Amino acid sequence: MNKKLWGGRFKKQTDKLFAEFSKSIGYDYKLGSYDVLGSMIHVEVLSKAGFLSKEEAKKLHSAFDGIYKSIEDNKFKFDKTCEDIHTNIHNLLEKKVGKLVLKLHAARSRNDQVVFATKMYSKIEILKLLVDLQKLVNQLIKTGIKNSSVVIPGFTHMQHAQPVYLKDYLGAYGEMFTRDVKRLKNIEANIAICLGAGALAGTPIDASIYKTKLEEVIKKAKFDVNFNMKAVSNVSNSLDAVSDRDFVIEIISALSIVAMHLSRIAEDFIIWSTKEFGFIDLDDAFATGSSLMPQKKNPDSLELIRGSCAKIYGNLVNVLVMMKGLPLTYNRDMQLDKQPLFNSFEVITDEIKIITGVIKSVKFNKDKIQEHLNDESLYATDLVYFLVKKGIPFTYAHETIGKLICYSIENNLSIKDMPQSVLNKFSTKLIKKEIVKIFDPLGSVKSKISIKRRR
Repeated sequence: MNKKLWGGRFKKQTDKLFAEFSKSIGYDYKLGSYDVLGSMIHVEVLSKAGFLSKEEAKKLHSAFDGIYKSIEDNKFKFDKTCEDIHTNIHNLLEKKVGKLVLKLHAARSRNDQVVFATKMYSKIEILKLLVDLQKLVNQLIKTGIKNSSVVIPGFTHMQHAQPVYLKDYLGAYGEMFTRDVKRLKNIEANIAICLGAGALAGTPIDASIYKTKLEEVIKKAKFDVNFNMKAVSNVSNSLDAVSDRDFVIEIISALSIVAMHLSRIAEDFIIWSTKEFGFIDLDDAFATGSSLMPQKKNPDSLELIRGSCAKIYGNLVNVLVMMKGLPLTYNRDMQLDKQPLFNSFEVITDEIKIITGVIKSVKFNKDKIQEHLNDESLYATDLVYFLVKKGIPFTYAHETIGKLICYSIENNLSIKDMPQSVLNKFSTKLIKKEIVKIFDPLGSVKSKISIKRRR
């Protein structure tokens, strides 16, 4: 049986079922490199505080450096029989340095280790995600520019409303994901990296040593993204430091909003890809077929993005409910925040990359879009503005055009084909040779000059 980091006070072996039930190595192995990084910092702290000699610190550092590189190079073999990743690394370290490992846990607790590693993981994953989110925003802009002259029907209540630029439709999602970027940046900036809380009451080592060594070791570490050193801080309240999971909740909350935005654009594209709409043709790389019906081209990539939103919502509720009744400080329940956090990052990262690929490769069917734009009701508001400019009060103009649309539908007669005599029944201001020009999608969108577009 693998050695534990505790046990002197116990006379019995841990129940086998409970031992398996309590393990977290199956998922917290993802924190491996950050756990080692925290250990490297702790070695420096112990050395500075006089708990380790320079030779001992050097030996430990060398061993940790080898473990760190093996994890980064995906060569580290995680021992799934261990209680958690911290135990796994501790046991491996003992094989490398022998009894020297026994000095390592002075002034240290897994409570502090876990928070440090989880915060480091979270900050790095957010920074990676921000890169992918920005690529998505850029692709939305690029696709909008590529189709800058394309006008599509805009919808409210899933009913034809007014013509809008396709670039504005895509731009609306760009705005959503840009807000997501800002939200995640704020969360990342507010995650303070610290050590020295111990189990809950602090340690007998000066706070300045922790902060100095944190900065020194983290600066030397190589990450795939730029790490914000302003995040390094002193422990201001050790009880809060080990029991805080607000940052996990904030992250999953923000990712839930990202998931919602992804689900909305997926839903729009699913609708647009139907025979009834036919606005778009999805690339074969992002569609699947049917095992029975050979004609099918299903938007499964989009449907799974839409469906997976539920996973992220569930992850958020999972952590919120887990935390809601916990007394200070650390409780083992908190072990259960890892899977929801890890899963949320993984799902959202994949979804962003997939939807970026969908948008990059999608084809817009202009002929089919034009069929929808022939619907005269899309220009009803433009007709109202036409009458308002002729001096008719808006309420009267609104009522008049409403009756005109109703007459058109009931008599299966387009407004453009109505003789002047019929138009006069609704308003003598409706001059046929003038209003026929209104039924132009490009003219309609160009007439809306209140918008100050960012791009």
